[in-house]
Amino acid sequence: MLVQAPVTPRVAIIGGGPAGLMAAEALLQGGASVDLYDAMPSVGRKFLLAGKGGLNLTHSEPMDAFIGRYGDRRDDVAPWLDALNPTDLREWAAGLGIDTFVGSSGRVFPAEMKAAPLLRAWLHRLRAAGLRLHMRHRWLGWAPGESRSALPAALRFDAPSGEQAVQADAVVLALGGASWPQLGSDGAWWPGLAALGVAVAPLRPSNCGFDVGWSPYFAQRFAGTPVKSVRLMAVDAMGQRFDRPGEFVVTAGGIEGSLVYAASALIRDTIEAQGSATIHLDLVPGRDLARLSAALAKGRGTRSLPNHLREQAGLDGVKAALLRERWSADELARRVAQDAAGLAAELKAWPLVLTAPRPVAEAISTAGGVRFEAMDARCMLRACPGVFCVGEMVDWEAPTGGYLLTACLAGGRAAGRGVLDWWRQQAADGARIGP
Repeated sequence: MLVQAPVTPRVAIIGGGPAGLMAAEALLQGGASVDLYDAMPSVGRKFLLAGKGGLNLTHSEPMDAFIGRYGDRRDDVAPWLDALNPTDLREWAAGLGIDTFVGSSGRVFPAEMKAAPLLRAWLHRLRAAGLRLHMRHRWLGWAPGESRSALPAALRFDAPSGEQAVQADAVVLALGGASWPQLGSDGAWWPGLAALGVAVAPLRPSNCGFDVGWSPYFAQRFAGTPVKSVRLMAVDAMGQRFDRPGEFVVTAGGIEGSLVYAASALIRDTIEAQGSATIHLDLVPGRDLARLSAALAKGRGTRSLPNHLREQAGLDGVKAALLRERWSADELARRVAQDAAGLAAELKAWPLVLTAPRPVAEAISTAGGVRFEAMDARCMLRACPGVFCVGEMVDWEAPTGGYLLTACLAGGRAAGRGVLDWWRQQAADGARIGP
């Protein structure tokens, strides 16, 4: 007698962030039976926190530029975006009753600017479609003696009622990276997958701040101060350049903020290769070099040095204090009096040495994780048939601006559809097997 595989797979999703929820949606639409497990008391906790100041859902720039934001992994992420591109994502949100708009920067936000209404509407729809949520269930791995390639897989969970074993026909791992571990993404899955022969890259901070090592005065006086209207320039050992205007924030030990996050991958990799990275700041991007030199060369008269710098170069507050981190008042006065052209050139490319990225737990996102080479085109682990990986636990990174969330959601949909495709193949193969 021929053995027919079940038509409807039982799928366990581990991780309740955007990637896991979108995988659940795709699976439910395909008729799968879906249980989602998460170690936290509720799903989407990082998603909610990220959207507290305004949920940046995606970005409106042309797709060629959009895909380029994923750097070396652009070709790997591109198929995910074929499943859910930024325009599709806005239509998906509209289907949940969430209107969106494009901000002046090109970023796309919900009309209410908040993540909570979207998440509530989404969960309502998922539950209505049959999703079963299991909170406070921490995944412990596979049952002792269970072959990683044998499905149904026996999954172990630490649950409120004690340890539980769960059977599933397929598993989607959406466990996140290692940033913001207090919200559930602690990277604890990394050693277990590596031990199973899955190729994984070390988890590293992405979209992160960096250490500088300010003087005690500067740190105490200016920590938390934004540095506005600057241009950040950096180049790595391979000649790759970053050059962009924006703003950042001084911290007690260094710098962080949107402009720094945009350059963080290049800066981090440079520090790893060379031990430190020197960036350059154009502190007066609105003034050309010749005009700035002429202004600084004007006699001070009775003006104090701070007043001269403010009136002739527009430097005061934290920008003026940056000069004193490198030069004494006497040295700065000498340069103004004797080498205004040289000082102007310095102000257009002020060097700042960054010594280390902040720890991954403080970063907005994570680089590293499951390598794309460890998965097939359906996001299934080659070493573990029937086990799929998606979201931030996969080795890709992108800047803030909607790119992170878009790839998590798009990858979740691609993985959910990948499970269904794999299961249909399993069912067809099973139907041809008999005594």
